[in-house]
Amino acid sequence: MLNSQKRAKKQLNKEKKEQEKKEKIEKAKAAKREAAAAGGGESNTAKGPNTNAQPMGDVSEGRYGKIPLITSSSREGKVFTRVEQIDESKVGQKVVVRARLHSSRIQGNSCFLVLRQRQFTLQCVMFKGADISKQFLNFAEKINKESIIDVEGEIVVPQQALKSTTQQFELKIWSLFVVTSAIAPLPIQIEDAARPAPLLAQQKVEIKRLEAQIKEANDQLEGLTEEEKKKKETEIASLVEEKNKASSKYTRLSRSTRLDNRVLDLRTPANQAIFLIQSGVGQLFREFLYSKGFMEIHSPKLIGCASEGGANVFKLGYFEGSAYLAQSPQLYKQMGICSDFERVFEVGPVFRSENSLTHRHLCEFVGLDLEMAFNEHYHEVLDLLGELFIFIFEGMESRYGKQLDIVREQFPFEPLKFKKPTLRLEYPEAVKMLRDAGVEIGDHEDLSTPAEKKLGALVKEKYDTDFYMLDKFPTAVRPFYTMPDPNKPGYSNAYDFFIRGEEIMSGGQRIHDPDFLIKRCNDCGVDPKTVEDYVNSFKYGILPHAGGGIGLERVVMLSMGLKNIRQTSLFPRDPKRLTP
Repeated sequence: MLNSQKRAKKQLNKEKKEQEKKEKIEKAKAAKREAAAAGGGESNTAKGPNTNAQPMGDVSEGRYGKIPLITSSSREGKVFTRVEQIDESKVGQKVVVRARLHSSRIQGNSCFLVLRQRQFTLQCVMFKGADISKQFLNFAEKINKESIIDVEGEIVVPQQALKSTTQQFELKIWSLFVVTSAIAPLPIQIEDAARPAPLLAQQKVEIKRLEAQIKEANDQLEGLTEEEKKKKETEIASLVEEKNKASSKYTRLSRSTRLDNRVLDLRTPANQAIFLIQSGVGQLFREFLYSKGFMEIHSPKLIGCASEGGANVFKLGYFEGSAYLAQSPQLYKQMGICSDFERVFEVGPVFRSENSLTHRHLCEFVGLDLEMAFNEHYHEVLDLLGELFIFIFEGMESRYGKQLDIVREQFPFEPLKFKKPTLRLEYPEAVKMLRDAGVEIGDHEDLSTPAEKKLGALVKEKYDTDFYMLDKFPTAVRPFYTMPDPNKPGYSNAYDFFIRGEEIMSGGQRIHDPDFLIKRCNDCGVDPKTVEDYVNSFKYGILPHAGGGIGLERVVMLSMGLKNIRQTSLFPRDPKRLTP
């Protein structure tokens, strides 16, 4: 990281010196032109934003260079075209595109540039000729990858179908200006970050195969004659060379390297698609709940007591006392019901002080929380939750099919299977399925991560669905505010939802009687004084209610079969990472 910063600083200093040198040359040329004009001569300066010095007689003069820093000093109303908008309707038109330089290639007197704008790419071409100078080509060749450039030109139909760009048309370059330059070399290359996972998996298998052969050959050296040993060593050297070749074929980026350079990592087509889908899931969540009469609330994240009973909570100084980061908006959602809001939801950060470095845990994540009053039975809420997820899954498929395909190109996954209505199982059924499959688990024991995965596989095999809800969790494994099941001692009116064998939501009916709530506090070892404001709010009368909390990153990760939650967290926070 420090080496990257040093290189960046060195590059910036170099660019600054080059710019100062160019400015001196330009001033000198300007003085000469003024003198020529004063003597009746003609100026060879073309109008345009170019600030770089260009040789006299350059047929492309004024049509390339680096524009001055945009400080919002003026507004000309120039019209820019989005890369994704370039289609057959634009053929023959002149357009201006501002995008990143994804790649460049010079072949003799030809120049090929690929522009990238989010997940969309466009090929640009120019050839040395009557209006394109060699200096123009040389300038284009020296632009660093990932720089922002403005390109103007005509949209044309390529002679051959394009395989490496999303847009099947070319931009014939007339002018090109650098808006901002990227350093070189970049700490990671976009093509390395975007490489399909199957290619890297094949490379890994090939390297392991060669390593095994090398080890086997080394083990055979003992006891050989000198002549046989030389022959075997030649064989080993050949295998080592083959292994080195396989290792250097693709650059493998570790997750840590990706996250250290997250701004670059997020530029890949798959990551652009992942976070567009994540944004869509949030929108679908809101749309459905608004249509069902919910209102959005915003609860405090600095609180005076631990919202989930005291475990896994971040404690911090608060003036002369202490405060905690909210583990969920749970208590405030319920207080919203006390306030007669009846149906509430919130989208906001959730903090968990879990010293866990697993593929699915974060210390901060985005919670999609909801709470609603019901009339007779908490299954009224379960029914709505089942409909909510079906709305989200179908919305992902209908609105973000293209993005799902982009993600699938780098990280292949099977389409999510779900039933309508959502499959609903009860905890004793799940325990029986696990026991029948040879898993040891107690009647009132919580599901371990391996048990969750196994249950997901069993459900998929039996019911052909990746998504289901599990109702009637044991009372012993749920929070103090969970309503026990009146008909099944030891069980509760609590539920979890699962995708591909992993939990994505937890919820249940809440106790809405203050005396019963205090009793449950004492039973669970929670000091009622620490939740006094919460308990007191129930003394003024409250509707029966239920709800739950959904992990946004988990929903996105598991719906696309991704392997790590850090892939769906913009800037992940775990016990080992607080930056960038």
